[in-house]
Amino acid sequence: MSTQTPSTLRVAPDPSSPRLTRAVTGVDQTGASIDLRVVEERPLTIYLNSREIVTAMTIGDHPEWLALGFLVNQGMVRAADEVTGIDYDEELETVVVRTAVETDHEAKLARATRTSGCAIGTVFGDMMEGLEGLTLPPTPLHVRDLNALSSAINRTPSLYLEAGAIHGTCLCRGPDPLAYFEDVGRHNAVDKLAGWMRDTGTDPADKTLYTTGRLTSEMVIKCALMGVPILVSRSGFTAWGVEIARQVGLTVIGRMKGSRFVCLSGEGRVIWDAE
Repeated sequence: MSTQTPSTLRVAPDPSSPRLTRAVTGVDQTGASIDLRVVEERPLTIYLNSREIVTAMTIGDHPEWLALGFLVNQGMVRAADEVTGIDYDEELETVVVRTAVETDHEAKLARATRTSGCAIGTVFGDMMEGLEGLTLPPTPLHVRDLNALSSAINRTPSLYLEAGAIHGTCLCRGPDPLAYFEDVGRHNAVDKLAGWMRDTGTDPADKTLYTTGRLTSEMVIKCALMGVPILVSRSGFTAWGVEIARQVGLTVIGRMKGSRFVCLSGEGRVIWDAE
C-alpha cells in the first residue's frame, strides 16, 4: 500500500525520527535472523505548578501537548484557567504546566480511578463530572466523507505502519485529517490532541475524532468533554461506552473497515450519501 501525507495535516506522525523507534534483532518462525524496528517507551512526569501529578509511559514526542492535554482532560486545567507556561526538561523527563492561579486539584488526586485503557490509563475524580447538561453540536457526518477519511488515515506514513504496537488518534473536519498523533496508549494520543487543540484554540464543534482504540467509557467521556460531537474507531465498543454516548448525544461509530462500519449512538447526524 502506497503512503502519502494528506496536505491538510497540520501535525503528522514522524516515523523517521530516530528517537521513536529502536532497531532490534530476533528470529522468525523458521529460526532465521530478522531485523526490525520497535517502538520506544519513555517515562514522562507531569507537574501542575509545584505538584507532581502522574508519570506516564510515552513514546516521547510532543511532551508539552501531552502534559497540557492530560491536565485538560482530567479537569485539572479548565477553560477559564490561564496557562502561563509549559516547561519541558528532556534530561529529567519532566513537564511543568504553570497556571496564573493555583488550581484546586487535590480532591481529584484523592479519587483516582484506574481505567481499562492501554498503558494503564487513569481518570482522576468523578468520571461523569462535567457531562451533566452537556450539549454537543448537531454536526452532520457524511458517509462519503467517512470513507474518504478512512482511506486517507490508513495511507498516512505512521509509526503504526513502520513498527506497529502503537495507537493513533486523528482530529478531522469532513473528509480531511487535521492533526494525527500516536502513542503506546490511546489515552496519551488523545491527550496530545487535546493539548494541541487547547494550545491552538481549535474549535471542536465541526470535528470528528478518529481513534484506532476501543470505544470504552473513558474514551467516550474524553471525546464528549473535548466538545467533539463524532467519535469513530476501527475497533469495537463496550456497553458502558455506548450507554454514555447515548446519554450525551455523541455519535459513535466503530468496527470501521473499508466502507463498512456500525453506528451505535447518534445516528441522527449521519447522512447516508455514499455511492
